[in-house]
Amino acid sequence: MNDLAIENNLKKYTNIEACPVRNVIARFSGKWSLLVLCVLADEAPLRFNALGRVIPDISPKVLASTLKTLEADGLVSRRLYAEIPPRVEYSLTPKGQSLMPIIRNLVAWAVEHGGAEK
Repeated sequence: MNDLAIENNLKKYTNIEACPVRNVIARFSGKWSLLVLCVLADEAPLRFNALGRVIPDISPKVLASTLKTLEADGLVSRRLYAEIPPRVEYSLTPKGQSLMPIIRNLVAWAVEHGGAEK
């Protein structure tokens, strides 16, 4: 491959708004996003407090923020029931479900290749 071909191939990474890698990092760079998606894929719908019990090391503030971000990205749906007290349940959208095979492959890779290097 000549230098011009290499440069053209690598241009996709220079456009900050359209870079595919930057898009993935921006969506999933948070510590909790992938874990919340995996929990909802395994057992949904779930209420906020149930999610908090499954992931005990996440603060309520961070869980709420993570859910809002995932909802804004179209990966999680929030359903509010008109009851007293109000009930809110979270589940994956079809878009979120379509992402799960990729996440499961990534998790399988991590399991296969073990934890941190020693």
